[in-house]
Amino acid sequence: SLPVLAQLKSWMEKTQPQVTSQNALGKAIGYLASNWNKLERYAEEGYLPIDNNPAERAIRPFVIGRKNWLFSDTPKGATASAQLYSLVETAKANDQEPYAWLRHTLERLPLATSVEDYEALLPWNCSPASPS
Repeated sequence: SLPVLAQLKSWMEKTQPQVTSQNALGKAIGYLASNWNKLERYAEEGYLPIDNNPAERAIRPFVIGRKNWLFSDTPKGATASAQLYSLVETAKANDQEPYAWLRHTLERLPLATSVEDYEALLPWNCSPASPS
């Protein structure tokens, strides 16, 4: 990555004075220049990823769902939707199949009587069987 970054920086430094900041290329080069230190940060520390795609994919359902939430009739309905999304995304983040985990949890929740019972139902603590 370092040679490619060096070439890109050289091109940017050579091209930036030649383009106006009013057109699309000028705006893009200006953005690149102002964020250059953030771009090369991942090369300074070997453990950092080059992109944040996992985080972007995790929030995508909320961006798509935002249009659906416009039609929540009440604040309580919107809250219920947000809570359900939170449960589904938490299950996914813990490598659980959301339907299987929700079914497993909702079947056992009425039987829970202690903190340990509740904690055992959290997606990082249980392994429900796949739905049949």
